[in-house]
Amino acid sequence: MYESHWGLHRLPFLAKVDSDSYYPSESHQAAALKLHYALEQRRSVAVICGEPGLGKTMLLESCLDQLPEHIAPVTKVVYPAMPPDQLLRFVVRQMGPVESKSNLDLSQAIETLERFLRHNLAEGNHAVVAIDEAHMLEQYGSLEPLRLILNLAGDACDTESPLTLVLAGGTTLLSHVAKHSSLEDRVAVRCHLERFSLDDTVAYVLHRLRCSGCNREDIFSAKAFEHLHLLSQGIPRRINRLCDLALMIGFAQELKTVDARTILSAHAELSSQRLAA
Repeated sequence: MYESHWGLHRLPFLAKVDSDSYYPSESHQAAALKLHYALEQRRSVAVICGEPGLGKTMLLESCLDQLPEHIAPVTKVVYPAMPPDQLLRFVVRQMGPVESKSNLDLSQAIETLERFLRHNLAEGNHAVVAIDEAHMLEQYGSLEPLRLILNLAGDACDTESPLTLVLAGGTTLLSHVAKHSSLEDRVAVRCHLERFSLDDTVAYVLHRLRCSGCNREDIFSAKAFEHLHLLSQGIPRRINRLCDLALMIGFAQELKTVDARTILSAHAELSSQRLAA
């Protein structure tokens, strides 16, 4: 709705972005390098953690999309809130063995998974199981069963494991993993995402605007950026919501620049929505 007013060809602050508009902060870039290392070196476990809204899912998807062909298959679990037996059967079905489509019990699913991993290794491939919202696994008792599948077909591979388990979740994930010493010992990398600094916030907003066709760097005033960073606390998801609404308010008021007052108005409106909910 407001795109033409600000000289944009698309909405710049949608939660879902493509690879071109992804902004790698220093923290995100360091995490991506660690994750790529763990995957390409076929290590057993990689952990990504951080507060809600910092872009863990986006980082994970970006890294998985860039993997070479021999790192396959890649199985993603976005809803891990299930008992361990159901989770393991789900992983086997998603991984793709033909026999997994039938209604297997747990022992049959494990046998199927081991046969598949042996075949996958013989083809020169390395599987990945990536679990988002992995901080939920502890309450369902699923961390230890997931560790155990790292042992499958171990005699057939010359690396730590025939698959890499990637766990992405909230800040409690590290403490959950630490409770399981056998799992923690197999963690190759720990990636902790940090909130944006003020400089990161400014660079992030300008990057998203440029990727949406904007050739101006003065849409947001310096004071607007200061308020934006303070009110969002450097969390990208909050930055997106504040910027999107501020641009809408600016369009409605026919402003040429988003100033501090506009950011404050957007924040007040979002706060009232949360209270109403």
